[in-house]
Amino acid sequence: MKIDLSAKTALVTGSTVGIGFAIAKGLAEAGADVIVNGRSQPAVDAAVAAIQQSCAAATVRGVVADVGNADGCAQLVSQLPQVDILINNVGIYGPQDFFDTPDEVWQRFFDVNVMSGVRLSRAYAQGMVERQWGRIVFISSESALNIPADMIHYGFTKTSNLSVSRGLAKRLAGTGVTVNAVLPGPTLSEGVAEMLKDEVAESGKTLEECAAAFVMEHRPSSIIQRAATVEEVANLVVYVASTQASATTGAALRVDGGVVDTVA
Repeated sequence: MKIDLSAKTALVTGSTVGIGFAIAKGLAEAGADVIVNGRSQPAVDAAVAAIQQSCAAATVRGVVADVGNADGCAQLVSQLPQVDILINNVGIYGPQDFFDTPDEVWQRFFDVNVMSGVRLSRAYAQGMVERQWGRIVFISSESALNIPADMIHYGFTKTSNLSVSRGLAKRLAGTGVTVNAVLPGPTLSEGVAEMLKDEVAESGKTLEECAAAFVMEHRPSSIIQRAATVEEVANLVVYVASTQASATTGAALRVDGGVVDTVA
């Protein structure tokens, strides 16, 4: 299978590092015109340069906007009036006990993790319908199904991603626009590497070995028994964004290493 996204414009929110960056890079390598998004100009510029260095033929540019609020979404849309592929990747996470999590934290997580995707999907989906082709992908998490007791406010937002993506897929039925959610599990991103850096230094083990031990301690149901790479997650997203994935819509697609213990 050769995925060719030539002549397609793809926006990946929160794509200066981690899974978002890997998705942007994968889409660029498949021929899409890619827009990298982040909150700071230096971070966006660095990500754009890294993708162009890796893939000389890539067409990549950046848009600086904080899509965790309505004004930032509007700013982004004003600079980029239409896209063919929208990857709602931006997200925040962090453990906090339920009884110590104030309203403002719940609201912030909801605004960034849920409303960013709602606002941008609302802005771009109608143009996709008019062109009779489009792809919208929400990056959810295995935490949408396996709600972490120490991050209920996070798990709630990721379950919300599933509700929005499924409902929007039904709303856009028969238009040529697909809407799906992708659910990563433990993934070896920059954030995980930072979290484990002291253990790596003290143990003498590799980052991958420390990450695997972390997964087996905190997600013992993992079938692959290690953290996924960001590229492994991005590979699924690139496929879902492709023309070949035209019969896949309204789906919650897991790339969680088998962490969620279910046959469905």
